[in-house]
Amino acid sequence: MAEPAPASTQPLDGGRALDVLANGEMVKVHGLMPGSSNYTLLATVRYNGSKVLVVYKPARGERSLWDFPQGSLALREVAAYTVCQALGWSFVPPTVLREGEYGLGAVQLFIDADFESHYFTLRDHNRFLFQQVAAFDIVVNNADRKAGHCLRDQMGQIWMVDHGLTFHPDNKLRTVIWDFAGQPIPEQILTDLRCLQAGLAECSDRWLKQLARLISRTELNVFRRRVDRLLSAAHFPTPGPGRNVPYPPI
Repeated sequence: MAEPAPASTQPLDGGRALDVLANGEMVKVHGLMPGSSNYTLLATVRYNGSKVLVVYKPARGERSLWDFPQGSLALREVAAYTVCQALGWSFVPPTVLREGEYGLGAVQLFIDADFESHYFTLRDHNRFLFQQVAAFDIVVNNADRKAGHCLRDQMGQIWMVDHGLTFHPDNKLRTVIWDFAGQPIPEQILTDLRCLQAGLAECSDRWLKQLARLISRTELNVFRRRVDRLLSAAHFPTPGPGRNVPYPPI
């Protein structure tokens, strides 16, 4: 269990947070976060006068899965952040891939959340945001969107965490967010998806080069096809056969 940790300093903007996460010194690992199936550690990173709490997921602490390559979940966490940023959306906390005390892993800005809140308590007043999240989960093929992965921080901003089970080439979509099934995707979301599609087609954007270093060529090609299919349908899909909700749902 993680021991009590010092509060982080004043909030940082996204660019500054990435700088601290990527270049700062990991001065202390406080311990394991409760309820995690993989080694998920709370740590403090310090850089140029800024000190923040982070969630550190070392690749060597990932449990073996039959359908995801060993040691790839940390890369997928960073890939999901990369795609969220490419869409112009900001609900995945700043996340980088870097070395830490236990080796290479994903390091994500810690969200000081109200843990009484989750998707089922937040959805009624945040419809458009969760439509964005639903579209995001479809294109990254999120196999584990639990309600508890939707966090509200102390300022009221909503964040999405835990994206290690993404980008599989087979259909793995498992989510609690089926409220919009069969409904038209809002035009603003389609516009953002078209910009993503254009970046994927041009093969020159910096974010795409980053993504290509994080997932396999096959996974990247199938990701492109998922974006194309969702834009062609212009509707949120309905649940298919098989299991389409994660367990446990919260």
